[in-house]
Amino acid sequence: MALSLLIGAVAVISSLYLDLPLRDPDGFLGPSIARLPLLTLGIIGCGLVVEAVRRSGWRNLPAALVDTVKKEWNTHRLLCIGAGLLSFYVCYVAYRNLKSVLPVFRDGTLYDRQLLHLDYWLTGGNSPALLLHDLLGTNIAANVLSLAYLAYLPLVPISLGAFLVLNRNHRIGAWYATTLCLNWVLGTVSYYLLPSVGPAFSRPEFFRALPDTGVTQLQQVLSADRLEFLTNPAGSDSIQGVAAFASLHVSVTFAAALFMTRTNQRRGIQAVTWIFFGVTVVATVYFGWHYILDDIAGIGIGWASVTVAAWATGRRRARRKTRRRDQLPAGARIPEQGPATGSSASADSAPGTAAAIL
Repeated sequence: MALSLLIGAVAVISSLYLDLPLRDPDGFLGPSIARLPLLTLGIIGCGLVVEAVRRSGWRNLPAALVDTVKKEWNTHRLLCIGAGLLSFYVCYVAYRNLKSVLPVFRDGTLYDRQLLHLDYWLTGGNSPALLLHDLLGTNIAANVLSLAYLAYLPLVPISLGAFLVLNRNHRIGAWYATTLCLNWVLGTVSYYLLPSVGPAFSRPEFFRALPDTGVTQLQQVLSADRLEFLTNPAGSDSIQGVAAFASLHVSVTFAAALFMTRTNQRRGIQAVTWIFFGVTVVATVYFGWHYILDDIAGIGIGWASVTVAAWATGRRRARRKTRRRDQLPAGARIPEQGPATGSSASADSAPGTAAAIL
């Protein structure tokens, strides 16, 4: 929550300094004042149904729902869910708005030429995207990678809702929500450190052989929105959404896979998330969204987000206490340090409760 307040304040100050309005990046789905409560209620409703069915099956579902609410839900749990969703949304909106005004703050500064030269050096004088086109082809692979790349958009909020709503361990949900928020914040910082637009926008001739897919259509929309914004930042209703370094698709999918591993989710869930991460890396280069260094930096941001979020939500302290207990002689005990430490230790003993929905 502190992180969301910080980046939210930065976005507001930026808006006032540039005299540009803050914009809702998902406004096409309706105003946020109505969309957010409905989305939260929908996620909670799905969680209630899943828990009721898990407890009593599909028979007598209405009675099972009432019983589940009485036994499993309270004000504290609702506040934890609301805080996680609201923090995520504030960070995301601030990230999108700060990304949008990047060309204004860093006018005329782009590092695409240097990043492209680094790509050529790393691949022996070749374009990584063209190498993938030759290796994978430009028909079936393009459509499969497009579906995987676009699946990222709904999967991020769905996975967050699953961990916040379906997991009785609130620290797990807080850890994941903080991880995602850190991805938005660190990603925004990386955009300003090394502004770039990516191969698809700096060298579009490399990608003209690709068929028309959801990704190519998205790139056309983003290119048009960027041109409209750059032409008239104050009068444009569009959000500029083009920035290459670092890749947040890579950082978020890597963070999700690492998080699944560190929280000991089911092996199938871990395998799927790691495979999805690998496919995402390939897609970012294949379609020209990112340079190789963008993806490497994205992995670094993902790792840092999971690690810092673990520290911020008390997970590392719980793990240290567990290791200390394992190293003690038989019969020895660790002195209790208060309710917070005790709850952290017990929280680690029941991982994976969100895996049923994921």
